[in-house]
Parts: sequence; C-alpha cells; structure tokens
Amino acid sequence: MSKKNSPQQATLFSETQASGYDAQDIEVLEGLEPVRRRPGMYIGGTDERALHHLPTEVLDNSMDEAVAGHADRITMHLSADGTLAIRDNGRGIPVDDHPKFPGRSALEVIMTMLHSGGKFSGRLYRTSGGLHGVGVSVVNALSEHMEVEIAREGVLWHQTYARGIPQGKIKKIGPAQPRQRGTCISFRPDPQIFGEEARFKPATLYRLARAKAYLSRRVTIAWSCDPELVADNPQVPAQALLHFPGGLRDELSEILGARPTLSAAPFAGEAEFPAEAGRVEWAVAWPEEGGGSCASFCNTIETPQGGTHEAGFRSALLRGLRAHAEMTGNRKAAAITGEEVFGDAVVLVSVFLRDPQFQGQTKEKLTSPEGARLVEAVVKDHFEHWLVEDRVGTAALLETLSARAEERLRRAQESRDTLRKSATRKLRLPGKLTDCTRQDAVGTEIFLVEGDSAGGSAKQARSRETQAVLPLRGKILNVASASTDKLRGNQELADLTLALGCGSGKSFSLAGLRYDRIVIMTDADVDGAHIAALLMTFFYREMLGLIETGHLYLAQPPLYRLTQGNKSAYARDDAHKEELLRTVFAGRGKVEIGRFKGLGEMLPAQLRETTMDPARRSLVRVMLAENDGNSPPNDERVRTEDLVESLMGRKPALRFKFIQENATFARDLDV
Repeated sequence: MSKKNSPQQATLFSETQASGYDAQDIEVLEGLEPVRRRPGMYIGGTDERALHHLPTEVLDNSMDEAVAGHADRITMHLSADGTLAIRDNGRGIPVDDHPKFPGRSALEVIMTMLHSGGKFSGRLYRTSGGLHGVGVSVVNALSEHMEVEIAREGVLWHQTYARGIPQGKIKKIGPAQPRQRGTCISFRPDPQIFGEEARFKPATLYRLARAKAYLSRRVTIAWSCDPELVADNPQVPAQALLHFPGGLRDELSEILGARPTLSAAPFAGEAEFPAEAGRVEWAVAWPEEGGGSCASFCNTIETPQGGTHEAGFRSALLRGLRAHAEMTGNRKAAAITGEEVFGDAVVLVSVFLRDPQFQGQTKEKLTSPEGARLVEAVVKDHFEHWLVEDRVGTAALLETLSARAEERLRRAQESRDTLRKSATRKLRLPGKLTDCTRQDAVGTEIFLVEGDSAGGSAKQARSRETQAVLPLRGKILNVASASTDKLRGNQELADLTLALGCGSGKSFSLAGLRYDRIVIMTDADVDGAHIAALLMTFFYREMLGLIETGHLYLAQPPLYRLTQGNKSAYARDDAHKEELLRTVFAGRGKVEIGRFKGLGEMLPAQLRETTMDPARRSLVRVMLAENDGNSPPNDERVRTEDLVESLMGRKPALRFKFIQENATFARDLDV
C-alpha cells in the first residue's frame, strides 16, 4: 500500500530541490589553495602566534641541514619593510627538473606542492624537523612575496613567487661567489591573511634564533635587523652572533644566573640511543629557592606541551633518585614523586629521533611512543652515576625533595579531612566568613570582597538565606609565580579553600563545593582588576574545575553615580558614563557625577541594588576560551596557559614583551 507524503516531507523535499545541491557544488582545491582557504589547519590560525610560525618552518629546514652535518652557518635578517631573509650554507635545494613533472624544477615542486620534499625516505636526513613536506610550501602560500636564491655547484639560481604562484621559471643568474653555497629564502607575510598591521616582532625572532643556536653546538646563527626596528628595545640587538659550544649546559647557566643550586654542578650530558635511533641531550639543576621551568625539544623543534620525551626524562630522574636512596638506606625518599623532582627544577631536554610523531602540524607535543622508553633507558644510568659522584649535593637534594614530599602528604591529608567535614557542613569555617543559612548548595552564592570595609557593606546588602560573604585581606598571593611551599603556607588562600570546601590542586573535588556560584566582587578600578586577576589565576591553577563547570563569576559594581534632580543612574566605567550622559541625561540640565572610591564607600542599599540583587545586577561568567574551529583541539587551552604564564608567571621578561607588543592598543589608562 502506498502512502502519500506528509506536509513536512513535502516541504523538506521542495527545500532540498530549491537548494540546488548537486555535483557542481563540490569543490576540488588544488596546489596551495587549501592553505590560503584554511590557514588554521596548517599553522594554527592567523593571529600573531601563527604569523611567527612561518619563520620557524623556514629556519627548521636550515637547522636540518646543520644537524645532518651539511651546514654550520645560518643568517637571519629582518628588514624594515617586514621581509625576513633566512640563509644557510647547506647543500642548496635541487634546481634540476623533477622526473615526475617535466619542465618544472625540483625547487618549484617543493615550493608549490604540498607533501613534497627530501625527508620522507630518511636517506638524506637521519633526523629532521620537517616531516610532512608542507612547511616551506605553506610559508610560500601565505606570503605576499617570496624570493628563493640557490647557490649550488658554483652556480646562482633565482625564482620569485607571489602568494604561492611562481612569477616565471627558475633563472640562472650567473656564477656563485667562491665557496658560496646553500639556500636563501626571503619572504613577507600576506596582509590578506594576517591583516594590514601584522608585522614580525624582532624580539620573538631573536629568541627563536637563539633557541635554535644552543640546540646544535656546530651551528652559528648570525642575527640582524634594520636598526630602526629595535631603536626602542635595547634588549634586542640589531646584530648578534649566536654560538653555544656547550649546548644546553650554556643555556642552563644563563637561565640560573647567580642563583645557588642544591648541587655544585648541574646534571648535564648527552648520549646516543641504541641502533642509531637518535640521541638525547639534557641539562637540569635544582635552585635552592625554587622557581623551576621546563623546556623540551625534538629535532630542534620546541615542544611547549611536552610529550613522551619529557615523560621519559621525568621517569629516569625519579627512578634514579629512588634507586640511589634505597641503596643508601634513605627511607624518606620513597615518598618522592615527579611533582617534587620536576616542580622546582630548571630542566632542558632535547631529543633527535627518526620519524618522530607530533600532535598537530605545529608540532607542540611529541607523541612518539618510543620517546619515553629511549630517553628513560639512556638517562637513568647517567643520572645514577652523577648522584654517586656528588655525594654532598645528592644528600642535600634528597633531603630537600623528601621534605617537600612530606609537606605534600600533610597538606593532602588536611584536604581530605576538610572534604569529609564539608560533606556534613560541620567543618571549622574561617572566622571572617559570614555564611548563608541555606544548607543545600543549590542557589547559594559566596561573594569574595577586598577588605573588611567592603565586607561590612556586603554583609548588610546580602540575602542572608542564599548569599555568603568572605572578606580578603588586600591582594592575595600570585600562585603563578609563587613556590609550592609559599602556596601551601598562605593563610588567605587556605581560608578561601576551606570556605569553598572543594579542596585545591590534586585534592580538588567538585563534589565538596559548598556554593552554587563563586562571585569575585572587587572595586571598579585598577587595583580591583588586579585583585580579580590574582583570584582568577588562583582558580585557574588550583581549581580549574570551577571554571570548566561555570561556577566562577565576576561582579560588575558601578564606578560612577549620576544624579539629575530625582533621577539617578549608575555607570560601570567611563564609556558607560558617557553613554548615559548622551542618552538618559541628555539636554536636561546639570548632572552631578560622583565616583565611588570603593565598595566600602557605597551604602548597603546601593550595593544591593547595583551589584548583589539577582533581579537587577549583572554578572560575568568566567570561561575558558573556546576553539574557533580552525585551530587544533588543544590550541585555545595552550594559548590560555601561555597568557597566564606571560602575565602572571615568574618571568618579568614575558610581561615586558606582552606590554611592548600590546601597548599600542591601550586606551584611557587609569593610572
């Protein structure tokens, strides 16, 4: 029996017909067009970070020549017009016709076709950073202008490209200079892709050149840029010759500076993997005052997200320490974990592997399974020998790490006790906390305010049933730059953790959370913003689950009160004030404008009306950045971590760099 189409089916059928979706709508992207259409798939986006990935791809090719023993000098020059030139004295890209593409040189094939190159077979390069044959062709596709000069077998060749398209055939331009050989690639990023204001940052490129130089002892990198680019930045030289014969040991010495360490000499060295599988180089030291960091690399490519080589190195150190402690009868060291070993250490580790596997085209994390096994097996023996050679330093190291382990266990036990008490709501709450009366967490809020004065106003303005208030004493500890010991010993953060009931760090459990919303309520000025930033950093580092599940909010107290006769209104900031003056108070006589110096200056009724009453207030939920769909899955999380580390971390140079790069965007500073 046949059935008639329903009205819904008929509508769907007619809309499908009208859409005109057929074979002619299927696009086939050829050559470098996919790169220009979707640059995020190849370099992670089109922002400043992605822009500075372009030089990395070109420089990696030159570094591969150096690591393979075919080059020992690389030059980088940044011109005032934004053109970057990278030259090496390697073998030079082949210029003869490619056998599969008659009439097209191997150079043109490499520069214009994805997945072309000499690193797939492993015959020409034992190890290399370029793996997929897409690096330099992607740079070509995303460059407004590119020139390639090849000095090979005494002859100089040249070819020009525009947005990935050859501007004519490769040209033989004459004999090369005596002993001249290698490849020079100069390119300028395309403003159609990265924006008209996009420019390479000399500081970023200089750090890149320097990092590559200490990863290969045989290479010298000559850095230079036009002087006007660094006239206002004395930290970046206009010219520099970068060569580190000591490799990672030299870099470790510069990072440590004059800081004393627990051992007299760092644990540094290098070793070959069995069966010519590659090699590893490392340098690590434990400063007496903490302040650790870790930087890892694979085939000279930085891996900011770590990976299997870091895991293998961590395991080698931990197992080596425990084995030495057991041999010497040190029972306390049995409690040491990787957290103590790596937490306050300055670690540098670089591996060279055949056919390494990375997470994503930008290669920020090494995923090769053999990385952990090879590194651990080689490094562990060297570390055990080092521990035996420096008995005094080893004893000091074990004593310090054992003490940190004991403190960690003690704090973990306290957190477990706190969670058990939280479950019954009979825990010993901080004396400064004014709690709400509702026993169930659903619908409750805790307001974190700065100081007793603001706390007094908030207590009078709150709803006693659902709103709690916890005053904080000034600016809390910056957890991004504080040592673990300082974090655990901070009473202000201990009280905050106790009030919330959910623990912190590895002891965090959302099940113990005593409130539905945590609201950061600070003054609407620069100091208030700083305190809010410190609190958000604390929650991001120690209670990330609160942010991920949407429990953390920012209150928006007013900065101004505008009055005209019987009418009054509140403004959040200067822009809102000007908007109210143009609209609500336009043309109606004189307007009295009062500025609140802080929450403590507001009357409880005003604070309730503007900031605490759920029916009239405005809250901002704190969330992690979402992926835009064009970036790798973990890219936004990495950018968030990078931003927190740059602005709140231990290195002032990163904050200085951020200020330099973003100062032009600052407007109406309240200083």
